[in-house]
Amino acid sequence: MKIGKVARATGLGIQTIRFYEDHGLLPAHQRTEGGYRIFDDADLERLEFIKKAKRVGLSLAEIKDVLVITDQGEATCEHVRALLAAKVAEVDHAIQELGGFRSALAEMLENAGPVQDCRPMGGRICAIIEQAPPVMQPEVLQRMERRKD
Repeated sequence: MKIGKVARATGLGIQTIRFYEDHGLLPAHQRTEGGYRIFDDADLERLEFIKKAKRVGLSLAEIKDVLVITDQGEATCEHVRALLAAKVAEVDHAIQELGGFRSALAEMLENAGPVQDCRPMGGRICAIIEQAPPVMQPEVLQRMERRKD
């Protein structure tokens, strides 16, 4: 099947599928005389695996490692368990960071009180923020912000 049909079947963009092929997540494909890539059901299964692996937080490099292992005919479960254990540790760290950040924000909110106009308190724009102690945004939120940009 051609790439457009694969894109519709998987919900992935054509450029994404090409990117995966160019970066070794999909094998190189045969081409028609007209130069069109020809995909099969195994490619669809592989693309679905990639989508699921991304949803559980694996990077494309990690996914590629898993695919290389399976392409070599070896079992992947031990490797995947190690990847998931690392992801659990990352999530635990992010939760800890977010808890501290939440506490700092809640304290700022409480200290702000019911003031409607804080400019007389010395703020040029908003004294609540201008007089706040330096609070570092956790890495997890910084990464989320970068994705929006």
